[in-house]
Amino acid sequence: MAHVKIFDTTLRDGEQSPGVALNVREKVEIARQLARLGVDVIEAGFPIASDGDFEAVRAIAAAITAENPRVIVAGLARAARGDIERAAQAVEAAGHPRIHTFIATSPIHMEKKLVLTPDQVVERAVESVRTAKGFVDDVEFSAEDAGRSDRDFLVRIFTEAIRAGATTVNVPDTVGYMTPWEYGDLIAYLRAHVEGIDAVDVSTHCHDDLGLAVANSLAGVRAGATQVECTINGIGERAGNAGLEEIVMALHTRRDFWGHSTSIETRELYRSSRLVAMYTGMVVPPNKAVVGDNAFAHESGIHQDGVLKAVETYEIMSAETVGRDAGVLVMGKHSGRRAFRKTLVDLGYAELPEDTVNLLFKRFKDLCDRKQSVTSDDIRALVDVEATRVPATYVLEMVQFQSGTGMTPVATVRLTTDTGTYAEAATGDGPVDAVYKALERVAQVALVLESYEIRSVGSGKDALGEVTVRMRSEGRAVHGRGLSTDVVEASALAYVDVLNKLAAGVGRDLAAPVAQG
Repeated sequence: MAHVKIFDTTLRDGEQSPGVALNVREKVEIARQLARLGVDVIEAGFPIASDGDFEAVRAIAAAITAENPRVIVAGLARAARGDIERAAQAVEAAGHPRIHTFIATSPIHMEKKLVLTPDQVVERAVESVRTAKGFVDDVEFSAEDAGRSDRDFLVRIFTEAIRAGATTVNVPDTVGYMTPWEYGDLIAYLRAHVEGIDAVDVSTHCHDDLGLAVANSLAGVRAGATQVECTINGIGERAGNAGLEEIVMALHTRRDFWGHSTSIETRELYRSSRLVAMYTGMVVPPNKAVVGDNAFAHESGIHQDGVLKAVETYEIMSAETVGRDAGVLVMGKHSGRRAFRKTLVDLGYAELPEDTVNLLFKRFKDLCDRKQSVTSDDIRALVDVEATRVPATYVLEMVQFQSGTGMTPVATVRLTTDTGTYAEAATGDGPVDAVYKALERVAQVALVLESYEIRSVGSGKDALGEVTVRMRSEGRAVHGRGLSTDVVEASALAYVDVLNKLAAGVGRDLAAPVAQG
């Protein structure tokens, strides 16, 4: 059975999703989970973009090499010496470093963006691969916008890149323009005409502008691609990239058709999805394949009857295979600490330190006083919130509000800081707006709300409300998260989470160059 390498670009192309801002600690934590997941290559970032991105790539290279040295750590670089030298410095500590260099090859990009002739583009590509080869043995070359490039020009530039030392050639459908038939045919054409291509990896990199990224990637594999570039939850520029979880489970579930294997530990897929969603603030749609809340849910009576008789009647893969629960785990206020600890282990959190478990158990008990039953999703949400918590400069002591038809919403908050406890009241367009205005009066920190999302964790009228916000403060973007059975309280907690992260120096400078892939 042929092996397909999984190249994860969540931390590079995925982080270029509008509104996503990951700090070094968050990137390293995601990279560690990607290594546990079993990816072959982690594209850790674009080192020339900013000092923060450089430090993140360097930290990931060191951390992954110490814990899982088999994983390749890649840094992205444009076809320019400065970019390549910066990338080489960033991945230097990696056990298996890779420099991934690229240049655009479509007529519209060469003429309008690069203002270069095709000969000049080939010359730059060759020079960039040779320069990168002077630093590392493993060099990947990408022809940006290959999907709209002339096929024979691609044959020429890939042949020259391989002669210069490239060990992987990447064929990006940068703007998500191609169909599976076209993309598969392009990969087959390149495999038939590029000199030396049998000695290197051929990679796919498909965007989802027409909803075809996964289908195009799989078509590429069928035509002979040996590496797939993808992201957790399919995040990325514009409509995103091919979803890693969908690619992997398609190959795994239909290995009778594809005849390919990967190195992925599928039971880590759901955990990886949750971690990325939590840190990026990009909520996974309920109907998302493999990792969405409804992916293994059955509401139709006919479906329920079938599943109760034989689960394979309506499930082509088991929930356990991707690291999810087959059913609902019910925990309540009479559950003891030992049962709670076992539940954490069953959910994949065996390595939590005891002080964290004690804190989570207290919050679990508090939640039991507000809900009739606590599900595994509730417990995961508690763990996820704790994982992103920073030292509490601000503590929400109380939030009260009044709202209704025909009246102006008013809210009162009490907040404890390192200088004392303060209370303020404010009115607003709604209860959340009133709460946020009151909190702003107390904290005296100017915040601009850029996005506000709320979702239900589980079901029922007492379900937890999870609020995710993205706020901007003096050029820094910060995500906040709050969890409560009261959505207004959850909104307040998300706001306070942002305040604490700002106080702790968490956030990302919004001004940084962006690479296309």
